[in-house]
Amino acid sequence: MLAVLSALGTIAVVVAVGWFVGRTGVLGEGAQRVLATTAFTVATPALLIDTIAHADLHLLVSRSALVTFATTTVVALIAAAVLGLVRRRSAGDVVVGVLASSYVNAGNIGIPLTAYLLGSVVAVVPPTLYQQLVLGPLALVVLDSRNRRARGDEVAAPTDRRRLATLRSVLRRTLRNPVIIGTLIGLALAALPWSLPEVVFQPLSLLGAAAPPLALLTFGMSLAAPRVAAERAPRGDVAMVAVLRSVVHPALAIGLGTLLGLEGDALLAVAVVSALPTAQNVLVYAIQYRHGTALARDAGLVTTVLAVPALLVVAAVLG
Repeated sequence: MLAVLSALGTIAVVVAVGWFVGRTGVLGEGAQRVLATTAFTVATPALLIDTIAHADLHLLVSRSALVTFATTTVVALIAAAVLGLVRRRSAGDVVVGVLASSYVNAGNIGIPLTAYLLGSVVAVVPPTLYQQLVLGPLALVVLDSRNRRARGDEVAAPTDRRRLATLRSVLRRTLRNPVIIGTLIGLALAALPWSLPEVVFQPLSLLGAAAPPLALLTFGMSLAAPRVAAERAPRGDVAMVAVLRSVVHPALAIGLGTLLGLEGDALLAVAVVSALPTAQNVLVYAIQYRHGTALARDAGLVTTVLAVPALLVVAAVLG
């Protein structure tokens, strides 16, 4: 409990500094974008390369990874069933709702939280891979397909050719993601039968150390930005996403993890990651494809607020 409070307190202070910087404009216009881009394209990939290269690859076939993959899939299926079958939302809105319920903020919040709380960011590797290589691409395929159909593109091109073009577009977008590049390089280095000299990793370690504070400063600055009045998402949809994200997912992770014999820091790690708020990527996808924008925005805000009590409960249960 004390460790969680200490980690959250440290994070809150840095976020508050980011809010103050954004509110006063001391860094000038465009500072938030510069810091975010630096964190996304330089610091975070460096941190992932350095961390994963020194990690045990058995992590990806471990019980912890199984808990992450299984519980994330279950949460996604529940969200799809409720939004699609019960609430009768459009396919695009269902996809955004599924992502909002299952796609955790492993970057901006997960990396600094696990770094400060657990002393390592290895715990975010399984969800990052699953989200970036499975959930994200599948969602983009559906959203892209819906938009093409709405524009009538299917008339101009055979179905097989259209699907192939969509898959190629998603694959290119995925492989150009700096986080994915850093993850794949780290995996490749970890798979080598020999280790590179530590001097090679020292610059990466130095750059990677900037990732957590940069991400937190950026998040704080985003809270200081003036909000434009916009359409609100249906309360029922937001409530469902919040419950799945902040209650159901952590409970499933703790239950399945305990069933599989996880304990101590291993169980705490999967529980903490499962209690993280909705990733900001979801809003990016929603804006890009013009589906479920209000839900993505509201879910991100609500689950971020709920993450604090959720993490405290996790610490109390597992402490």
